[in-house]
Formats: sequence, structure tokens, C-alpha cells
Amino acid sequence: MRTLLALIAIVVLLVAVAMSLGWVSIDQTRPGVVQAPQFRAEGPKVSVGTQTKTVEVPTLSVEKPSEQPANAQ
Repeated sequence: MRTLLALIAIVVLLVAVAMSLGWVSIDQTRPGVVQAPQFRAEGPKVSVGTQTKTVEVPTLSVEKPSEQPANAQ
């Protein structure tokens, strides 16, 4: 329960910071008289692209132990 409350508090804090810095704008578009109020939220524009790159990846080799029993000494 404490984890959920802490998570909610962090989300609320992040939204408040984003609003204060102008990253997120929330405007009320319809007054809340009898009907539920209507809101419109605008966030930053994000572009996602791809690039082709060649990356060297290390190799891994595994040697299995032999299945022959060891000589008792």
C-alpha cells in the first residue's frame, strides 16, 4: 500500500514539475456545471527514427566438461 501511495506521489510531483516548466499544458475547454468538465492536454512533440549501425559484439564460447568419470586417487 505504501508503495502505491509513493508511486502516486511521484507521478503527481512529475506532472506538477512538467506543468511548471511548460512541458505540459492542460486547458479546461468546457465548464463543469451540470456535465463533467472537458479538458484538452497537449504535450511535447516527439520524433522517433532509426539508424543502421555496425556494432561489434563480443563472442562467448562454453566448453562442456567431459562425461568420462575422473580416476579416483
